[in-house]
Amino acid sequence: MKLWSRALKRDVVAMGIAARSSARTPLLAKLVTAGVAAYALSPIDLIPDFISVIKYLDVLFILPLGITLEIRLIPAPLMANYSAEALLRSDRPVTMSRPL
Repeated sequence: MKLWSRALKRDVVAMGIAARSSARTPLLAKLVTAGVAAYALSPIDLIPDFISVIKYLDVLFILPLGITLEIRLIPAPLMANYSAEALLRSDRPVTMSRPL
């Protein structure tokens, strides 16, 4: 489970890189990326939150399925480049303050 979550984190960072890439990433992949990000950050869920255990199904199934779709829409060589860049970014230290 830990390996899967690390790979998912790397893929999410790679999707962010892909979404910001100018002309190399296909438009459909960028649109799916925007849709998945909007759904993840949106207060509106497909499964209502008042259902106690079932409310987490969208996080467990819908978001990973969306990320998988995004990965399949990007050509394999580009995805390999984005994943390598995501690994490099994950090795960088994270700072909590912004320089002035």
